[in-house]
This record gives sequence, C-alpha cells and structure tokens, in this order.
Amino acid sequence: MAVYTDVSENEVTAFLADYGLGKLLSYKGIAEGVENSNFLLRAEGGTYILTLYEKRVDRNDLPFFIGLMEHLAAEGLSCPLPVKNSHGLALGELAGRPAALFTFLEGMWTRRPTAGQAWQVGEALAGMHLKGQDFALQRPNALSVAAWRPLYEGCGPRTAEVEAGLSAEIESELAFLEANWPSNLPTGVIHADLFNDNVFFLQGELSGLIDFYFACNDILVYDLAICLGAWCFEQDGAFNITKGRAMLEGYNSVRSLSVEELEALPILCRGASMRFMLTRLYDWIHIPDTSFVTKKDPKEYLQKSRFHRQVRSVADYGFTSQLLNQ
Repeated sequence: MAVYTDVSENEVTAFLADYGLGKLLSYKGIAEGVENSNFLLRAEGGTYILTLYEKRVDRNDLPFFIGLMEHLAAEGLSCPLPVKNSHGLALGELAGRPAALFTFLEGMWTRRPTAGQAWQVGEALAGMHLKGQDFALQRPNALSVAAWRPLYEGCGPRTAEVEAGLSAEIESELAFLEANWPSNLPTGVIHADLFNDNVFFLQGELSGLIDFYFACNDILVYDLAICLGAWCFEQDGAFNITKGRAMLEGYNSVRSLSVEELEALPILCRGASMRFMLTRLYDWIHIPDTSFVTKKDPKEYLQKSRFHRQVRSVADYGFTSQLLNQ
C-alpha cells in the first residue's frame, strides 16, 4: 500500500474548502506508486487525485514538477493538470506534508504491453520532448552517471548477497560507463521514469502520461533508452525486437533521431539499466521488510544490463537504416 500518511475526512474537507469544488463526496488511498501518498478524491465539482509529497521527494523540486505539468498540459500533452486554490497556488499543505490536487486522467496502465502500445509510447515520449523544449525551469538529473558510484558504494559488502561476483561486475561496468558516457547529444526535459504504470490507455489508445517526479534535464535519447528497458523486455527477460522497433519508429516519427543519437543508444541503455539496478539494489539492502515501500528486485535490471552489453548497434533493437530516411 503506497499511502504513507493517513489523512482524516475532516483534514481533507478543510483542504478541499480552499478550492471551490463543493462538498467532499469520497476519498480513498491508491495502492500503486512508491514515492508519495495518493488518494482518489471525489467532490461535487468532479474527480481528482490528491497527492501528499513524502520525504523521498525534495520539497525544493516541487515547483519544477508542478510547473512542468502545467507547461506540458498547456502545450497539449495529456497529463494531470495541477488545480490552483483560491489563492492561485497549486501547492498547499495537508497533514504536515506538501500537497497538491490534480485533474483525474481517464485510462488504465497495461501489464502486458503490445508492439502497438510501444509505438504509441515512443510517439508520446518524442512529443513530450518537443513540448518541453521551452520550459524555463531547470532541474539536473540527480540520478545520472555521476550518482551511480556513490549509490553502489552505499550498498557495501551486502551487494554479494544478491549474487556472487556482482560487486566486480558492477565495478567493471561503472568504469566503462564513466569513461564513455556521451556529452555532446541534444538535451532537454526528460520524464526519466516512463514505465508502463505511468502511461494510461483508453480503448487501445494512449490517453496520457503521469508521475513526473523524476523529471529533469538530461540527454533526450537517454529517456528513450529507459523506455526500451521498461517496455520491450518480456517476463522471461528476453528482449522483444518487434516492440523495440515499434517504439523507435514511434519516436522517430515525431522527433527524428540523429546518427549520433543512434550510435549512443546502446551505451545509454547500459546506463539506464545500471541506474535502475543500483537504485533497486540500494532499496533492497537499506529499506526494512516492514516498510510500506515496495522493494523491486535488482536482478531484473542486472539481466537487462547483460543483454545491452552484447548489443553492437541499434539494429539489435530493431532500428533499420530506412527509418533515417522517413
């Protein structure tokens, strides 16, 4: 259950009174998500998502996240829109936590993505990158390549509990990534966490993107690398090249990928795998089993990392030279 802060009906009613949305009809916790406490809230004025920001989210980052959603929605991207209160503010406080109210986005996320859905995700991701180009605020990626070694060192000798020899494998891969990480590719606002539970579909069509709380400024095609890892592997760990091709085609149909970006994609995929393996490893070691936080198995991204190390070109992801001419 991803509700870390319980709130009473009286507290929610008092918070809602500042929004002019009428009486509170109901509210209930949403079990999905790992960073914040989320509630589905129904009022006379409509249905909304109420988010309480927990300690894992830096309060100083909230203007970036909320401003980005406002900007993207204004540019036509389907995403939750922050609702402003009677003082014109999108951020308030509830139960001692920063809190915000968002419009409700119709749709459901998929547990078994299809190639068609992968294409739509690639298309939507490219659209988000273009729409975010003139967003004024900046937020560096706190979980990019410079952060990975400290994360690994914070895991200590318990890394070996996950798999024998894992420490040496991570050391070798970190050294490679630190020495070869690209620095001359187009950058901008990226989502940085566009997993399948952050994309909604309605009647087979993508209805919107949610959860922008890892969004930051970084290499644009690194965001695509994250999505290839999140969407294009099957449950047995095998890479689905049909889904990979579909995602790359969808992205390239909106924002053309350069030769330099394509050549860098394999190392960016290796980096994305390292990022998610290490954050999962850190949580696996440091978060008690009794915690509300859902711990994810780092071995999933260890397996993906090993696949990406065997990739020799973007053709292994399904991208063909004909796509460059579209």
